[in-house]
Amino acid sequence: MSDARETSAEHRRPHPQSMAAPYLEFDLAREIEQLLHEPDWSSGQNAKTLVKYDDLRVVLIALRARARMPGHQAEGRVSIQSLQGHIQVRAEGRTFDLRAGSLIALDRGVPHDVESVENSVLLLTIAWPKR
Repeated sequence: MSDARETSAEHRRPHPQSMAAPYLEFDLAREIEQLLHEPDWSSGQNAKTLVKYDDLRVVLIALRARARMPGHQAEGRVSIQSLQGHIQVRAEGRTFDLRAGSLIALDRGVPHDVESVENSVLLLTIAWPKR
């Protein structure tokens, strides 16, 4: 998965609500349950953008055990919060173990990759600098 601002049309899904309203509220347990029951989950990875402002994205990602998001970097600052399972984030020559409840933040442009040790769910947040 890329941290790019736009994604290809083939990976987009219809959203029943605006992703850039004055306020947005989510039941993460319900959102996770939906991700894990969609056909894309069988491929080992499924994701849903929850929030999409010009300068902020919040993406819920489910990864099967041993699934890998290859090395990439973002123009904005990134946080990765492990909600379920166990993931490893490699950045700056280190490997960070993130179990449920852990969070890592990366500065702009820091190359990183993510690998799931077991079935996992994470919340990715990207904040781009003001233009």
